[in-house]
Amino acid sequence: MEAEHATSSGFDASAFFSDPAFWAFVGLVIFLSAIVYLKVPKTITKSLDDRAAKIGAELASAEALRKEAEAKLADAQRRQAEAEAEALAIVEAARREAAQVAAAAATALTERLALREKIAEERIARAESEAIRDVKLAAIDTASKAAATILTEQLSGKGGDAHFAASLDAVTKALSKQ
Repeated sequence: MEAEHATSSGFDASAFFSDPAFWAFVGLVIFLSAIVYLKVPKTITKSLDDRAAKIGAELASAEALRKEAEAKLADAQRRQAEAEAEALAIVEAARREAAQVAAAAATALTERLALREKIAEERIARAESEAIRDVKLAAIDTASKAAATILTEQLSGKGGDAHFAASLDAVTKALSKQ
């Protein structure tokens, strides 16, 4: 009767223990118990927390590096702007200096031309005065010769010759002083 009772209630223990689903369930319970007993979830949580902390530190380091890079970029841009401003100042100074040199050269050229013109005028004046003196001397010489010829013809003899020579010397001296 007991066997009938067991079969009539519908629970068959031998079939239950021979069922692979039962043993899979038992294995799962044992596996989960072992995991909890060995504190695997705590280890996994700690590992994940450590990894999150490491990632956070790397993010903070990356942020610090980014800020440093931005500061260096700003510094480089500032130095570039300063260099460009300095280059523009140098170019402007060179332009001013070139303009001053050109103005000085123009002034020096004008002065040299004025000096050469003055020297040329002095040479012309000197040549002119020498030409006038040469003409006067030639006129004096010609006049002296003409006067000598006339006087020679008018005065002949020894008395005339002495008078003529003295007069000729006087005229020559007078004309030479002019």
